[in-house]
Amino acid sequence: MTVFSQKTVSQLSSKGVPSLQFEALLDEPLALALELMSAQGVEFLEKEHHYFFATAASEIDDTEFCIVDIETNGSKPKKDQIIEIGAVKVKNRTIIDTYESLVKCNSISRHISEITGIREADTLDAPDLKTVMEEFRLFLGSAVFVAHDVKFDYSFISAMMQRVSLEPLLNRSLCTIDMAERTIASRRYGLAYLNEQLDLYKEATHHRALSDAITTVKLFKRSLQFIPHTLKSAEDLIRFSKEAKRLKRPVLVVDVESKT
Repeated sequence: MTVFSQKTVSQLSSKGVPSLQFEALLDEPLALALELMSAQGVEFLEKEHHYFFATAASEIDDTEFCIVDIETNGSKPKKDQIIEIGAVKVKNRTIIDTYESLVKCNSISRHISEITGIREADTLDAPDLKTVMEEFRLFLGSAVFVAHDVKFDYSFISAMMQRVSLEPLLNRSLCTIDMAERTIASRRYGLAYLNEQLDLYKEATHHRALSDAITTVKLFKRSLQFIPHTLKSAEDLIRFSKEAKRLKRPVLVVDVESKT
């Protein structure tokens, strides 16, 4: 399996990698490598003898973003698992498809059940992890993977893929915490807090996967209203979310007189 260095990833997302150099980095013949990586969620294009991520040439509103949220029975993918997944595909700032499923699980602690409302009994008739990961892999396709704290959701799902003998994710990714920190001034950036402060989704049920994914969609769309007009491609947006200056957090003003 071909693994690119961070430097190569940066080049693929911006100025491109010379074609001969790109081919030399691959562990398989070019056509096979491109096919395999496409199956893992990343597409490439060649232009003027350089290879780029396809997202480097895809305008923001022409790009498919898949906003994802998961509930798990613990925080460690080596021993825990996903118990629910919700995902919403967005293109041109419009929802075009949704996916949600519970996942069969024989071990859900009382603490997790109190947080999510999901009990072991609720998952008994749900599909197993392998089925859900296969279905989600097809649903996700080559969309940009978006989540609130994307590192957790992305790495956990990728680990689950490998647990059921699928290849890990290679999709380009974007974090809505990072986006919000650069477009919306707030004292805190937890999803529930932003939902309440910005009145994003009145029907939200926090810690249920599809509901949190829909809330994240609304936050993502709100953030898009405040990005610079100079951002054109999906890679521009990803780079902005990581590198642009964060907004200053508002200072809490305490009314001293009202307390005296």
